[in-house]
Amino acid sequence: MPANKKLLFLPGDGIGPEVMRQVRRVIDWMDRKRKVTFDVTEGLVGGAAIDAHGTPLTDATLADALAADAVMLGAVGGPKWDNPSDYMKRPEAGLLRLRKELGLFANLRPATVFDALVDASTLKPEIIKGLDIMIVRELTGGVYFGEPRGIEDLPNGERRGVNTQVYTTSEIRRVASVAFELARKRSNKVHSMEKANVMESGLLWRQEVTKLHQEQYSDVTLEHMYADNGAMQLLKNPKQFDVIVTDNLFGDILSDEAAMMTGSLGMLPSASLGAADANGNRKALYEPVHGSAPDIAGKDLANPCATLLSFAMALRYSFNLDDDAKTLEKAVQNVLAGGMRTADIMAPGMARCSTTVMGDSILRELDKLSS
Repeated sequence: MPANKKLLFLPGDGIGPEVMRQVRRVIDWMDRKRKVTFDVTEGLVGGAAIDAHGTPLTDATLADALAADAVMLGAVGGPKWDNPSDYMKRPEAGLLRLRKELGLFANLRPATVFDALVDASTLKPEIIKGLDIMIVRELTGGVYFGEPRGIEDLPNGERRGVNTQVYTTSEIRRVASVAFELARKRSNKVHSMEKANVMESGLLWRQEVTKLHQEQYSDVTLEHMYADNGAMQLLKNPKQFDVIVTDNLFGDILSDEAAMMTGSLGMLPSASLGAADANGNRKALYEPVHGSAPDIAGKDLANPCATLLSFAMALRYSFNLDDDAKTLEKAVQNVLAGGMRTADIMAPGMARCSTTVMGDSILRELDKLSS
């Protein structure tokens, strides 16, 4: 079968290359066993790109990303590149540029608790068991990008930092549409979170989400919740939620909270999606939630599951290979249920393994599931 699925690999820094290597192995397996072929190219991003080219993202790599059907990213950053003299020479600036240039406005972060890892959460098992929620975070607007911004000197000798929270109707409606569409394929319920009680941008958010719901998604249950109450409810009764949609700042905070409820950042994938074109295709970037973990880089200790689950999201959202995505997710679940653990999710009585051995185990499970 000719390769017509264009995938750009950006392994990045730290443990990024190690965990991305396991995705390569799954792609090779799919080529052999499923006859699904990807045209894979590879580039540099973050600190690796700074070392090679003096910039965290070259124009050539950006062009490759724009030409790809999807981008798989490992991780960026590390102490080697901390405190640059030029703010735009940070490794993270490469990721931010990718998101901006690809128009990736919707960040999808599932928080799923596998039965085998219920005890890894700090919450009681009866609260967390079976949790499966999706947080949709607006990614290109809000206080992180609003103008004016900066730090200024005041006449009285003090300094003032300014960031502006700003949203437009179109920015709100497009990310809310993603949430409603996802909910239709899940449990058909959306919670929209903001601070409409004290912020005009939050009031506009609530008004526009309500209007869109009435116009196009009245079949989906919609509930509004103040974001601070949402943070409390995530800990009190997380299974009341299905899809949560919120702005950039609150989404950053709430998705991190939901992530830690599951027990390990090493298990959590994410997807960042752009607008659909005339054929329904979207620019997309997939990456694990965890960072570059420079302290264990090169030691074959990293948990590859979040990156493999991010690839499963790519199979589902970019390549319409839902059955293959489910198979990969099931393989990860089965390996965990069998007691295999990397150090970050190790528990008494389990078998501690390396990055490579975890990959080996998942490939064997894929063989079993496809036989």
